[in-house]
Amino acid sequence: MTHRSSIALFAAAMLLAAPVVAQVTDATIARVAPTGAVETPLYTVVDGDKVDSNSIKGWRTWRAMACERCHGPNQEGLVGPSLVNSLKVLTKEQFTQTLMNGRPDKGMPNFGGVKMVVDNLDHLYAYLKGRSDGAIKPGHLHEIDK
Repeated sequence: MTHRSSIALFAAAMLLAAPVVAQVTDATIARVAPTGAVETPLYTVVDGDKVDSNSIKGWRTWRAMACERCHGPNQEGLVGPSLVNSLKVLTKEQFTQTLMNGRPDKGMPNFGGVKMVVDNLDHLYAYLKGRSDGAIKPGHLHEIDK
């Protein structure tokens, strides 16, 4: 086996071994399971500002909770960290723990008792992940017409 084919074989094995996020169409990001099965899309975006109904719920939660006071209107940070950068490395579980328990030592309040946040946690994650991935543009969003 040549060095080049060894590298290609290793790269293929790594792709099959770990879950990844893959672009399925120009507008939809879906998770690909280790088995290769495509799971439900995390978010759907058209033209950067038209999103699926769940992402709209996340965006509305963001605005209603006034998260921009700390994280900035474009999620790029102010007194709080940039969520565009943070969502590149945080797992969904870490994101959930931070929202539900807060980080009082860093000034992050606990939202675990806030019904709107608890009810829309997955939607908020999808919206912010779309921003972090660069698929959702900053600013006003519209729901994709059905």
